[in-house]
Amino acid sequence: MSLPKPPPSGRPYTRDVHYSPEPAEHEGRIAGLSTVLTGEMSYRNDHLTRPAFISLAILTFITFVGNFTQLQLSAALPTLVDDFGISVTLGQWMTSIFQLTMGVMVPLTAYLTRRFSTRQIVIASMVVFTVGSVLAWLSPTFPLALFGRFLEAVGTGVMWPVLQITVFSIFPLDRRGMAMGIVGMAMAVAPAIGPTLGGLQTDMNGWRAIFLTLTVIGCISILLAVFGLHNFGESDKAAHADFFSVGLSIIGFGGLMFGFTNIQAYPLAAPVVWLPMIIGLAGIVWFVLRQFHNERRFKTGKTNRPALLDLSVLRNAHFSVGTIIASLSFFAFSSLVVLIPLYIQNCRGYTATISGLVMLPGAIAQAIAQFFGGRALDRFGARPVAMVGTILLCLGTTMMSMIGMGTWIWYISICQFIRQIGMGFVMMPVTTWSLNCLKPAEVSAGSAVTNTVRQIAGAIGSPVMILIMYSIAAAQMGAGRPDIEASVIGIEWALRISAIINFIMILMVVFGVKGEDAGSARSAVRRALHREKVVAAQ
Repeated sequence: MSLPKPPPSGRPYTRDVHYSPEPAEHEGRIAGLSTVLTGEMSYRNDHLTRPAFISLAILTFITFVGNFTQLQLSAALPTLVDDFGISVTLGQWMTSIFQLTMGVMVPLTAYLTRRFSTRQIVIASMVVFTVGSVLAWLSPTFPLALFGRFLEAVGTGVMWPVLQITVFSIFPLDRRGMAMGIVGMAMAVAPAIGPTLGGLQTDMNGWRAIFLTLTVIGCISILLAVFGLHNFGESDKAAHADFFSVGLSIIGFGGLMFGFTNIQAYPLAAPVVWLPMIIGLAGIVWFVLRQFHNERRFKTGKTNRPALLDLSVLRNAHFSVGTIIASLSFFAFSSLVVLIPLYIQNCRGYTATISGLVMLPGAIAQAIAQFFGGRALDRFGARPVAMVGTILLCLGTTMMSMIGMGTWIWYISICQFIRQIGMGFVMMPVTTWSLNCLKPAEVSAGSAVTNTVRQIAGAIGSPVMILIMYSIAAAQMGAGRPDIEASVIGIEWALRISAIINFIMILMVVFGVKGEDAGSARSAVRRALHREKVVAAQ
């Protein structure tokens, strides 16, 4: 029997890093797309195999479509609000429902990846996405457009967790930072072209052209998945999901957001405001308690059905810190995606195209920063990378909070450029570090938890910041200020609150991202190898 080739000089050999001998020629041929690509078939001698590379590229593209869809409508929101004759608070549901639905869908990922194959999940998701795009494109009323938007979110909600789990299952520990950086760079390109293309399409052909484009992209995605995607991981037809918990999460987070949305139109004492919020909070508490109870029963063998969302991973302090930092950054970022187009178009009178172009340089910067942030994570560790990111994020937001009626419009672009460099050095490195702090068997649950919390934080961020903006603007108008000037003051204060959130993130990085796991991933591999040797010696 031939022995495997030794690892390259200076590279550890562990169970997480596969150095298999070169495959025989017949081993490199995949029998069919339904063949499950194992770790050995996907990653050999520090490189992805061709089938794995093609499949990972397709997964990355389809996940990119989800991010692209989520942000493409931001520049068109003021126009859509005018066309349907609705309030901005109601119109922002076109963005918030996307994030909220994705947040609800993410916990289902663990079940879906157990129950169905990769191809089944992706193809079905893209069919639902395409149907939703068609409905939104042809919708004569706002509710139907909102339902189409909901279907788009259902179709793309599981894609990022599926891609994340795939990357962690393919790449060894000391290459995950780089891999997630590359994948994250592709994801960050979506903000670069989403709002810009959406604004351009809105000015040229109206907001419906956006959904026509998404329909075409959905059809292309279906074809790519059918003819080029392989399976990763085995499926278990006996797996079950806790759909009661799904219902609780919908009632909980949906009720809370619905109550927040109604604050602008009704007084706080109105039942349409406080009643949904109380029902929502009760649903969230019930959901959390049910997850802990179900997971405890599963681990003690009293049931064969795991919790929908394994919240026990939050007992890992490092993972919890990383999840909170990522969620706060998404909360602040998602709110600005709505506020800045409102300022540029409604307060300053510029077109949707200009609104998208103002956001373009920052989005490109985030794409590049996420790539180098992933490489820096492998080399320097999470703490220094996240420190740079949070400081830049706070600096850019503080600068942006100084805007006024006569601010040079490209000053906003400069501020957003700084902000999104910071985002690139925060989001992916902190998320990767927090997942690396978990046991290999907990990565899937951790990915579901961190993505769920992050999406829900983003969904709540928009209505909360818009509520703050309108409350301050109403007070200013009551004091006799003109409508536009009052709106600008409201946006300024919303940005200042966002800057405070960013400052809190800096403190969390300083005091929370520490310990040996905050060092480089290569050092973590060597420490893990050393611990295994010590255990074996005992």
